[in-house]
Amino acid sequence: MSGVPIVLVHGFYHGAWAWTDVLHELAALGRSAVAVDMAGHGLRAVPLAGAGRRPFDPVAYSTEPSGIADVGLDAAADLLISDLHRIGRGGPVILVGHSMGGAVLTRVAEQAPALVTHLVYLTAYMPASGTACITYPSQPEGQDNLFMKLLVADPVATGALRIDPRNSDPAEQANIREAFYGDVDERTSAAATALLTCDAPMAMGTDSTTLTERGWGAVPRTYVTCSRDRTIPLALQELFIAQADAAFPANPTSVVALDASHSPFLSMPDRVAEIIAGVA
Repeated sequence: MSGVPIVLVHGFYHGAWAWTDVLHELAALGRSAVAVDMAGHGLRAVPLAGAGRRPFDPVAYSTEPSGIADVGLDAAADLLISDLHRIGRGGPVILVGHSMGGAVLTRVAEQAPALVTHLVYLTAYMPASGTACITYPSQPEGQDNLFMKLLVADPVATGALRIDPRNSDPAEQANIREAFYGDVDERTSAAATALLTCDAPMAMGTDSTTLTERGWGAVPRTYVTCSRDRTIPLALQELFIAQADAAFPANPTSVVALDASHSPFLSMPDRVAEIIAGVA
């Protein structure tokens, strides 16, 4: 393995496991890569007691405060920066983020631009300066997203964006698949759904990052659009790119297009790895 280290950051509800196939493909290309768990996710997720109750109580599930309600972008950035120091051993890395992982990438690159040589947003949130990610789904470019329909509780009451991936109702399983895994084979989609956490921290969606020319604006970036994404619609992806390029015209976004749904790391990991290796 050679070259600048590559660090992969998943999106809400997922974990480092989501990148397994991409890691294999990158290894085949001779690239060194590490997938990490985002704060409040994966092995760092706090189990939701309501999800384990028998018999299951849907009212309790929709009202119980989340154990990760206080995990915001500060905590997520601190954890990722710590990971980058260890993985990069003081040198910069290529940082890849999916979905809401993109908001963490943005905060890290603003706070510690010397640690990042290139940012890759894989159909990810790339919020404008001072803009909270939670505002985007209600904008015209994001209103046809299917993600908001998955929420089963009041985020203000629980402190989380709560979904119910353990719901055995075929209709609910179909909704999750359509939102997250539209072009993923049925077996892989079912396995991935079974691994999803129930909560994502509301604070990460309501926090924002002020961007500067010497921080995030100075780091080269690539955005990988996914034309069939039903969680972050293509029009919203294009809005992220347009806002970034308008704010930092001296550092325009490189764009690569995929005909994929929200999770190309599962449906076309070989192509995702090729794109990342090409950046490297």
